[in-house]
Amino acid sequence: MQVEGRHRQPTAALVDSQSVRAAETVGRASRGYDAGKKTNGRKRHIAVDTCGLLLAVLVTGAHVQDRDAARPLLWALHACFLGVRLVWADSAYAGRVVDWAAAHLALAVRIVAKLAGQTTFVVLHRRWCVERTFSWINRCRRTVRDYERLPGRHAAMVQLAMIIIMTRRLARHQNP
Repeated sequence: MQVEGRHRQPTAALVDSQSVRAAETVGRASRGYDAGKKTNGRKRHIAVDTCGLLLAVLVTGAHVQDRDAARPLLWALHACFLGVRLVWADSAYAGRVVDWAAAHLALAVRIVAKLAGQTTFVVLHRRWCVERTFSWINRCRRTVRDYERLPGRHAAMVQLAMIIIMTRRLARHQNP
C-alpha cells in the first residue's frame, strides 16, 4: 500500500460476491443454488480496499442473498479495520443494509448502480477493483472451484491466494 502512495490503514472498501461451483466433496448442508448465476455451490463475499487487496471474506451457500450476507461481512470488516468509513457496493446491497451499517457501524454504504440503459459489460467507477480481485483469486487453481468440506476452509484458501499475490507484489517491488 505504501509503495502505491497510500496510507497503511484503509479508509474505504468495496464489497461484492461471487458464486463458485462446488465439488462433490462439499456437503449439502453448506451449499446452495444461485438461481441468478445458475450455480450449485457456495458464494464468497469479499471486502477489498481501493487497491483490490482483501480485507474480509465470508463464505456461504450460493442461495444466500448479498444483502443477507452483508451484515456479517460488514461487521467483520468493521471489527478488523476501524478506519474504514466508506463502502461501495452494487445494487444487490441496497435497502435496509445501508441504514443498518450507518446506525450500527458508522459506515456509509454507497450504491454504485448500473448506467441507464446498460445491457452489455461496462467498467463502472469503483466497482472494477473488486471484480479485478475476483479474477486474481481465480488464478489460483484451488479457488476456481470449491473443494473444501467446510466454508471456513474455502475462506482460508481465498486468503492464501491473496497472500501469494501480495507476496509476489512485494518481491517485485523489492527487486526491481
